[in-house]
Amino acid sequence: MKNPRSEMNVAMSRICHDYGLDYWVWMPATVDLSDKVKFEAEVKTHTEFYKDCPYLDDVFFPGGDPGDNHPKDVMPFLKRIAAELSKSHPKAGLWISLQGFNDEQVDYFYKYLEQNKPDWLTGVVTGPGSPGLAETRYRLPAKYKHRWYPDITHTIRCDYPALNWDQAFALTEGREVSNPQPYYYKKIFRRFAEFTDGFLSYSDGVHDDINKKIWSQLGWNPDKNVNQILREYANFFFGNTMAEQTVSGILSLEKNWDGPIEENGGIETNFVYWQNLERQYPELKNNWRWQLLLLRNYYDTYTARRKKYETTLESEANQILKTASGIGAERAMGAALQKVNEADDKQVYPELKKKIFGYSDALFHSIGLQTSVEKYHASGRERGAILDFVDYPLNNRWWFQDEFEKIRKMKTENEKLHRLHVIATWGNPGQGSYYDDVSNVSMQPHVTTRSYDATDIAWWDQGMSRRRLSTQTFQNFPRLEYEDPDPSGDYFVRISGEGDALLRINGERVEPLEYNKGLEEFKRFPVARRLLTSGKIVLTFDEPEESHLNWRRRSKVSDVWLLKR
Repeated sequence: MKNPRSEMNVAMSRICHDYGLDYWVWMPATVDLSDKVKFEAEVKTHTEFYKDCPYLDDVFFPGGDPGDNHPKDVMPFLKRIAAELSKSHPKAGLWISLQGFNDEQVDYFYKYLEQNKPDWLTGVVTGPGSPGLAETRYRLPAKYKHRWYPDITHTIRCDYPALNWDQAFALTEGREVSNPQPYYYKKIFRRFAEFTDGFLSYSDGVHDDINKKIWSQLGWNPDKNVNQILREYANFFFGNTMAEQTVSGILSLEKNWDGPIEENGGIETNFVYWQNLERQYPELKNNWRWQLLLLRNYYDTYTARRKKYETTLESEANQILKTASGIGAERAMGAALQKVNEADDKQVYPELKKKIFGYSDALFHSIGLQTSVEKYHASGRERGAILDFVDYPLNNRWWFQDEFEKIRKMKTENEKLHRLHVIATWGNPGQGSYYDDVSNVSMQPHVTTRSYDATDIAWWDQGMSRRRLSTQTFQNFPRLEYEDPDPSGDYFVRISGEGDALLRINGERVEPLEYNKGLEEFKRFPVARRLLTSGKIVLTFDEPEESHLNWRRRSKVSDVWLLKR
């Protein structure tokens, strides 16, 4: 940033006032408020800012993210700063979010309101990591307002993850990418707006520019037609001669993200459509909003083509591993690794990759968009650094390499062959058996639940995890259904994930045969023969008590097999 935050925050106060807009500030406490010295120092920091700020309408204090204080310390702190705030800005409101609070802390907060009925608190803000909107409005006394802090900026590890999003996009385009999703956000708005007293949308950049316009227009008029909003957007920023074409193009990008890449024939059609727009309107080449849309088009297409190519290589490698008992473990591993590594040795579609780099550079020079940590100084890999992941493996070649090193250290050939068989048949366990990568839309035929819990795509090793791709997708408590299992079959359930997996089969809790809690370790459960007579097997999971844990550390299920002996 070209100006220090302290100066810019004060300047924005004046700017908002000049435009007749309310000016809110988001001010967390990242210190330990149970420490009296730090408590007083934090009060002083808030007080000085309030005095410096010429106009201020509301203060939003997040209970967590950042911050890790119990409400028994937060509420006295808010009472103090409310008194200081009223001295400088007597009409300003004070709000709190319950982000990061566990069940006990949430209950404490509501008990505090019931007992103290503080007049200095204006209301509660619901945002990422908060209790649900409907629950909050139900529990919140009527005297307090309820403001929404909707996340329109993130695609994964967020309140409203992109639904039916192919894992390949999630691993490469990541959390902060150009993400126009007008119809998705319209549905979210219609579903939850009634529980709130307005909103301030949560944005971490310019990549969500279209979503901002959609959300603001719906806030002004909830019945406004989405296509009309997009038409006005295109008219204003690109010119009225191409408004209808642009609307179709924006909607095509939203459809690119709907379902498995392999089943989405529209990606290639949309690619051609946007290429034609690019050629027809060269006068827009320096328009950053136009650049964002074209960058998304090329990135989607490159990733989709690369996934098809790299998964084919892995399938061929697995066929090689299946011959290990005949050619020997070492020779099979060498040949399989050579096959999957062709993705590095023989890169495909370099012309698309060149376009991706070209538009990324153009956006850096037009508006300072930071698509790479090293090249464009992004603040972190998770912060829109899509260039750093443009060639992230979309098959398991990194994992193969690491697993083969472990196998080579095994004592006997039989041990090696057994492990290679597990790897070769991981996603294709054979006739009569079933496999699900539970949060991967390409490989979850028996999963009936969606992941709305912000934990569907992992973020390990700054996004450069060498774990198996299926391990990086998970749900906490999936539900799976299997129709017409063999009533005379002998089955067991195998689960890979982390932590606990408290399995029920057709509603009955099952004791495990094997129960390893580590990442990529297996749990095994028997399927009683009598459970097969109903003609359906339903797997569900009880929820362990983990409200005290950050959501990233809670138990998760990655892979589920129903294996016929």
